[in-house]
Amino acid sequence: MKRLHLYVIKSFLGPFFMTFFIVVFVLLMQFLWRYVGDLVGKGLSLKILGEMLFYASFGLLPYAFPLAMLLASIMTFGSLGENYELVAMKSAGISLFRIMKPLMVIAVFVSLTAFYFANYILPQTNLKFTTLMVSVKQQRPELVLQEGVFTNEIDGYNIKVGRKDKKTNVLYDLLIYDHTRNKSNESVTVADSGFLKITEDKKYMVLTLYNGINYLEDQATGGRQMESRPFRRNKFAEQTIRVKVNNFEFNRREEGIYKNMYRMLNTKQLMHMEDTLNEKYYSQLQNYMMQIDINPTITRRTYDLTVKNDSLKQNPVIIADSIFNFDNYFNSIDKWVKAEISLVALDRARNNMQNLNLYQGQLSERKRNINKHSMERHRKYTLSIAVLIFFFVGAPLGAIIRKGGLGMPVVVSILLFIAYYIVSMTGEKSAREDVWQMFTGMWFSTLVFLPIGIWLSYKAGTDSAIMSADTYLKLINKLKPANWFKKPGVQGN
Repeated sequence: MKRLHLYVIKSFLGPFFMTFFIVVFVLLMQFLWRYVGDLVGKGLSLKILGEMLFYASFGLLPYAFPLAMLLASIMTFGSLGENYELVAMKSAGISLFRIMKPLMVIAVFVSLTAFYFANYILPQTNLKFTTLMVSVKQQRPELVLQEGVFTNEIDGYNIKVGRKDKKTNVLYDLLIYDHTRNKSNESVTVADSGFLKITEDKKYMVLTLYNGINYLEDQATGGRQMESRPFRRNKFAEQTIRVKVNNFEFNRREEGIYKNMYRMLNTKQLMHMEDTLNEKYYSQLQNYMMQIDINPTITRRTYDLTVKNDSLKQNPVIIADSIFNFDNYFNSIDKWVKAEISLVALDRARNNMQNLNLYQGQLSERKRNINKHSMERHRKYTLSIAVLIFFFVGAPLGAIIRKGGLGMPVVVSILLFIAYYIVSMTGEKSAREDVWQMFTGMWFSTLVFLPIGIWLSYKAGTDSAIMSADTYLKLINKLKPANWFKKPGVQGN
């Protein structure tokens, strides 16, 4: 039995590690496509790029574990079924669950590993990645000149380019205003073409101009008026402008700025932050309730609804000793008094509506922040449990499909993972918008796929032919109206 377990484990580990690194690579390529606009033209060193990809790959591990487990389990048991090894094991009296037993232990271990990464390592890598990404985004880029637009990326110069050749990077129809030495528009240069490059040490930008004219107004001397200032016009075949670029060196920001963001916290810290944010949320809500100008009794009762676990909270039953009929009173007074009462009531209603709109936006922002922390805490568990769920979906499904390799298992795995992702995103969106309870929304995908895994495990253990086309053809034939009144065993002509 030990040899059988070792054989099954050996058959599983190879596809698991292969698919795991393939999934990480694919997700990493998706990351590069997403952030390629923030990385191009920054003059970043290979060390910074490698560090960024390293941190990003760690952030993808919680998503790679479930998909790799699903794909590897389908491939392993599909290959065993395709080679009739499962049939040989079952004929020897070994049940499918005994065959799956060693891999169950591995699935539990991988699930715990995924939770450890998500809870302890991922917050640290998210902190370093976020700090590095913000530093890169604030890094001064190499000059990107847009056609027909003035830009002041080069210190002291305002440049407009008429046309730019994307293949040769040659600039055409340049107009340059020289603002160095606190000049206004005293020096203007017009050039037919030019070329911009940055030096290898990333400290200077060199703009080479061809076939142009420089217009310059000299400073007035000897008390001469502005109207009599000398004017010069210099033609040139080639001119070079060399400008030192400040703040081009890469500056890494402090990590402490982002250490309290929800993606940088573990479960214990998230729970603590949720309690703190909830306390501030309800405190602000109580203050808003007291500021709304309505009946004091209604205000007090509304305030009591926002108080949690208050032993001094009272809900007195107020019984009126008399009833005032406002309609009869309002109809009996003078029309000018009616107009004054209506005007006061309308002003109070408008003020309350404005306050409610203002408070609603502020409270909604606070609630969204609370939901982000709650979702992050639940996600650490759901992604870890997803490893187990995908094993109990993939292993029996592979035994039923009986196809190994990278063909059918890859197609089925992608379809199942897409379905899981859609269900998961539906639940998360509902929880984020407070349509569902946080637990229901975040665990919705688990509640949907767990019964599917149990059902597939039962069907695979009982050798059910749910993937056989003949099974469904017989069911369709039974559902035909022509076969409803036939006696069992009677065949049609």
